[in-house]
Amino acid sequence: MRLSQEQIDQFHTEGWLLLPELFTPEEVDVLRREAIAIYDQHRPEVWREKNGAPRTAFAAHKYNEAFRLLGAHPRMIEPVEQVFGEHVYMHQYKINAKSAFTGEVWQWHQDYGTWKRDDGMPQPRAMNISVFLDEVMPINGPLMLVPRSHNAGDLKASQDLQTPSYPLWTLDEDTVTRLVAEGGIVAPTGKPGSMLMFHGNLVHGSAGNITPYPRKIVYLTLNSVSNYIRTPTRPEFIAHQDFAPIVPVEDDALVRYARSHREAAE
Repeated sequence: MRLSQEQIDQFHTEGWLLLPELFTPEEVDVLRREAIAIYDQHRPEVWREKNGAPRTAFAAHKYNEAFRLLGAHPRMIEPVEQVFGEHVYMHQYKINAKSAFTGEVWQWHQDYGTWKRDDGMPQPRAMNISVFLDEVMPINGPLMLVPRSHNAGDLKASQDLQTPSYPLWTLDEDTVTRLVAEGGIVAPTGKPGSMLMFHGNLVHGSAGNITPYPRKIVYLTLNSVSNYIRTPTRPEFIAHQDFAPIVPVEDDALVRYARSHREAAE
């Protein structure tokens, strides 16, 4: 899969790009079911909110076949390689949950700030791409982005160890206010299977979810192979240290898995 020049220009200008319903309902259904099963597991990769609800599941591609296939899917890998002009490896893989009624906030932050400070990533030549497993609506805690804030570079941040159940390098209110005055705020929404790409320095966050509608999103952080991390401090299941380029699977790999999985259950 290749992006058009218009899509590439939008990504570089605005810092983000949404590709609606890139994955089919059949592909999404199997991923959604297996995400729920993963959240029920008690393993170190599954982190929870302070109230016990699932918050994120790291490294699912290492212990689940459906998510392994997604992590090497050409619809996710090829657009990022096109933007960076080189092969990529998996820096981080997580399935973020915003549980119905109880999903907590993600404060305003830049992802590259964490990758640099905690992992020793030299440059912001890594990108988050995400696939919506549930419908993302304006009301159920969508990701909020500050367009063009990636042009501000790596901003000063402080580590918040108290507010969330997940430590995060967050931005102060004055910085966010200034950037929002310049670029505004957008909250990309879409049907399950939509894919969002955004720059590692793009400022973003999300509010809590007090609706009956859960919001699960798979995030892959793909890093240019030349930009591999130098001084990792976090567990390997959070910041991977296998820098081999991802070899994409066939485009129909998830469909074949979903169908074989369904036949085995019948």
